[in-house]
Amino acid sequence: MQKITKLFTNKSFVVGAWFVLSLLPVLKGVLMPHIIDVHIGNANINNYIIYKHNFLNLIQQHSLFGSQPEYYFDLNHYGPVFALVIAPFTIFPDSIGAILWVIFNSWILYLAVMKLPLNDNQKMAILMISLFSIMGSAGNAQVNPLITALVLFSFIFIKNKQDFWAALMIIIGTAIKLYGIVGLAFFFFSDNKIKLILSMVFWAVVLFALPMLFSSPAFILKTYHDWYPDLVAKNAANVVSSRGYVCVMGMISKIFHYPNLPNMVVLIPALAVFGVSMVRIKYWRNVQYQLLLAASVLIFTIIFSSGSEPPTYIIAMIGVGIWFVNLDRPITGYERFLIIFALVLTNAQSDLFPRPLRLAYVTPYALIALPSFLIWLKIIYEMLTRKFNDEPILQVQS
Repeated sequence: MQKITKLFTNKSFVVGAWFVLSLLPVLKGVLMPHIIDVHIGNANINNYIIYKHNFLNLIQQHSLFGSQPEYYFDLNHYGPVFALVIAPFTIFPDSIGAILWVIFNSWILYLAVMKLPLNDNQKMAILMISLFSIMGSAGNAQVNPLITALVLFSFIFIKNKQDFWAALMIIIGTAIKLYGIVGLAFFFFSDNKIKLILSMVFWAVVLFALPMLFSSPAFILKTYHDWYPDLVAKNAANVVSSRGYVCVMGMISKIFHYPNLPNMVVLIPALAVFGVSMVRIKYWRNVQYQLLLAASVLIFTIIFSSGSEPPTYIIAMIGVGIWFVNLDRPITGYERFLIIFALVLTNAQSDLFPRPLRLAYVTPYALIALPSFLIWLKIIYEMLTRKFNDEPILQVQS
């Protein structure tokens, strides 16, 4: 066990595994495509093709949200700011662009984890806990690692008293995917809240206007006007999707056969519980408390989002990792069960998980959300009851 622990905290091994396992799925999709459409080509990098056309449609002033079956299946749901993020990758052939995009996402999330106020062993543990999740996200060329990084950077910059850059992380994350707005939860840790607010206003104006330089003001205004109904339609589609709706609402709806469960019935109490967890104002400057809030924010974002699907759980699993390394040592039997439960069930889409169990129970009842939900409740309990101190966070132990 001690040798395994040393291996899993060895930086060279963990970092190597992080990037190799991120790269393998997209390389397999590019080099050995198993789904080829005569019109759209390699369907394994379909998400990247969607992202690429977000930028192409922006500069050509075509609707960002319309169907383009000649290029890709599914629909784009990202706004005009994302077009500027993906733009540098579009100058390459699709296969190269997709590989570089996946590498960038893995690297930016790795960098964010490295910047957290933790020791090296703890950072490596977070990466190991999230290893299969980053692999699943990479296989779909998803944007979620970038969103996770932006949320973490908003926390890191606020903690480092760099509110101007924290504001950029919050605004750009929100403009790409609404998940980014959860960075506002770290507002209370700021020593200069007025500067943070003014900086967010500044960056909101800049990022609203910037895409106009590549298209036109009229087109950008219309795009934002069209974005809301697109997101509403996507949410409605997620609720009836067999693959999507992998959240607490979906789990309740599918287990109890309540297909019309209003999201707000679950979301409002969850927000109230989240708010109550922050009442211990005297600990707002405590690093352990702050890290627990960061973990809570990341997990909350996914388990209470009707848009969640298996690849989005990279966001939640980074939160699970932060929670785990922040636990008082030695950990309890229940905490040990929770981390194992999360590693097994959250990665149920992996070929390592028994397929009959996945098809019979995990997918039909959205059980991927269950471990993260239980861990989120445990985090809330810790934030409300734990006796925090100013001592350095303990080393990770098995």
